[in-house]
Amino acid sequence: MIVEVHGLELFGRHGVNDDERRDGQTFIFDVSLEINQPKEDAIDATVDYRKVRDIVKSVNEAESYRLLETLAAAAADALNAELPVKRVRVSVRKPGVAWAEWTGVTCERP
Repeated sequence: MIVEVHGLELFGRHGVNDDERRDGQTFIFDVSLEINQPKEDAIDATVDYRKVRDIVKSVNEAESYRLLETLAAAAADALNAELPVKRVRVSVRKPGVAWAEWTGVTCERP
């Protein structure tokens, strides 16, 4: 079973350049979690999407990362540590780059 949260837009202060970290910008997160199929029709039997949102938001706000790779890995590690998942995939996109529609990275954790 795959749980997905796509297009989570968060404001962050990440980037290589000082102005990116000072002024901040929008980052878009896509999360896919492989989980066991719930044994009952109850929120406690699965991964709550709101918890996914809150974990990613917490990682995004906790630190200023220079690399999208580091940000994606931190989010994947936090989700993996805090939720009952078999596999985690986190993609982070940075829209509005002067020379491209967006740049991004994807990190997977077993």
